[in-house]
Amino acid sequence: MGTPEFPDLGRHCSVQHCKQIDFLPFTCDRCDLSYCLEHRSYIKHQCSKAGNNDVTVVICPLCAKGVRLIPNEDPNISWENHVNTECDPSNYDKVTKKKKCPVRRCKEVLTFSNTIKCKDCSVDHCLKHRFGLDHDCPGPKKPATTSSSFWATSLLNVASSFRENRQVARDGAGLRRSSSGSAGQMEECPQCRVKFSSVTALVEHVKKVHERNSQSRVLKMSIDVCPKCGRGFRDPVSLVEHVEKDHGGTSKA
Repeated sequence: MGTPEFPDLGRHCSVQHCKQIDFLPFTCDRCDLSYCLEHRSYIKHQCSKAGNNDVTVVICPLCAKGVRLIPNEDPNISWENHVNTECDPSNYDKVTKKKKCPVRRCKEVLTFSNTIKCKDCSVDHCLKHRFGLDHDCPGPKKPATTSSSFWATSLLNVASSFRENRQVARDGAGLRRSSSGSAGQMEECPQCRVKFSSVTALVEHVKKVHERNSQSRVLKMSIDVCPKCGRGFRDPVSLVEHVEKDHGGTSKA
């Protein structure tokens, strides 16, 4: 076997009935014997250790996961190790129950290639019912109102109502000051000509008398003014009694 230059070149096939010399022999990775081209496979030379490379996997009926059985080990031991370490029964429904199209009477199983998500309702449908009219799409969902936007809206409403009330007080009351020779500076109502000693009293008078029904309409009232002192009276009889009592019974200015 071999040549003078290469005495270790080539080997005989380990099969008893073959014994063919092969200068490029194949070495079995299980039994470590040399074989020719014809007997290089496990089946051809009937390798006794070929079963060590076999991979056997059983499906767990509890979690639907694959359990690999280790060669030269009792399958019951491999099963017990799986149940005690990585078995998760909640995974069974995820594997066995496949997602289907939610359209009524449609039994199409949704996979990676036939699943379309609706842009409006964000629900997965099959290719046949991908359009909104085909699956009765309710339309895009309204964004939920957050607490920050609620408070911002409330503050804007309060600010706008405050500005409106201030504008009504300025325009409706028409505040202006009139001077009196003996009594000093007095505030006069532009509607009934009643005089007040302070702006606060005039504003309260406008709210009570002229703006009692400001939401729907301005309450109109007739006021009789004393020609001497400018004091207003709702009842003419009260005006006459005032003139007779305070101004000596005459109503001439």
